[in-house]
Amino acid sequence: MKSNLIKKNFIQSSYFNQRYLKKLSINFSKIISGINQNILELNTTLNVLSENYNFNFKEKDIKKFRNFQNLAIIGMGGSILGTEAIFNFLNKKIKKKVFFFNNLNSDAIINFKDKVNFNKTLFIVISKSGETIETLSNLLSLNIIKKSRKNIIIITENKKNSLNLLSKKYNLYFIEHKENVGGRYSVLSEAGIIPAIIMGLNVSKLRYDLKKYLNDEHKRYLRESSIKISSVLLNKKCNNFILINYAPELEKFLYWYQQLLAESLGKKGKGFLPVVSNCPKDHHSLLQLYLDGPKDKFYHIFSYQHDDKIILNSRKIIKLSHLHGKNIKKIKHAQKDALIKAFQKNKIPFREFKIKKVTEETLGELFAYFILETIIIGKLSGLNPFDQPAVEQVKIFTKKLLK
Repeated sequence: MKSNLIKKNFIQSSYFNQRYLKKLSINFSKIISGINQNILELNTTLNVLSENYNFNFKEKDIKKFRNFQNLAIIGMGGSILGTEAIFNFLNKKIKKKVFFFNNLNSDAIINFKDKVNFNKTLFIVISKSGETIETLSNLLSLNIIKKSRKNIIIITENKKNSLNLLSKKYNLYFIEHKENVGGRYSVLSEAGIIPAIIMGLNVSKLRYDLKKYLNDEHKRYLRESSIKISSVLLNKKCNNFILINYAPELEKFLYWYQQLLAESLGKKGKGFLPVVSNCPKDHHSLLQLYLDGPKDKFYHIFSYQHDDKIILNSRKIIKLSHLHGKNIKKIKHAQKDALIKAFQKNKIPFREFKIKKVTEETLGELFAYFILETIIIGKLSGLNPFDQPAVEQVKIFTKKLLK
């Protein structure tokens, strides 16, 4: 199958250490072999990319929940960012009102209670550990827990945790969150797929050919990028990943990618600070820094080529020949291409990703590619891309302070 993405690398050799490249290239082949094996194993995180992934639910049982007019998703981090990305990217196909509770915000809770009919709303509560403080706080704030409620789905590990105990005590619909699938890798598992089904999306297409980049036809770009970015990481010359976005459809996906990068690679004194930069708006606030500030940034440029029906007409107002007859899409692409020319002139490292279509297959490809690339970069750089030990410190301190 052809790729739904156009990908290009512009990483100058001065940004990575040449002596790393040969060793990284050898290690890449070993890592790919291990990844192919891990995908086949049921108790690994990477099994989520398998076409034979064994879901802890039957789709026919989930479809009965599609009758609800509203969908409210309660979660934090990886438990909700992937679903936000799915909704943001494919919202034109979704006929429901969807609400996300992804932070602690009393005003949002009050506003939701005032305006939304709870009986016409399906609530999906997601927490791998079942103990996420923000998720439990939002759930309690909404005050929806009652015996045998038919409009609540709980997704958590099948362990003795708060969410699981709630589901048992109040006879709520429970779906097991697999222990081996960490939050930031869970979008293609139960955590993301169940909301996608209820939104009316084609989840078979979303999960189609997720191993594409492990095949020889597509592996070349994955290999080149993983090796070069690992070298940049080890060389510590660039400390920041700036995710420049010209496609509003991708904004939430990039916040998902932000977490994936930060938690997977930010450890042992290594890592990149990933920052989402929406353009062309940020041309007028950050472009000076991008072009003439410290050379410690690595840029990713995302765009989508699509039809645009808004045509500018300046004939009857003022002569603006450079704008007259143009559409918004053409103007944005001119701004993006101008930025690329400036990056090339100033020898600033960047990658470019162009989206061909807004479809389930495209989004699935994006998820799968960046999951694979991030894991490979972590392994090449001597990091464990699956844990997050420092985060646990703050969770422990928070619980102590609340006692």
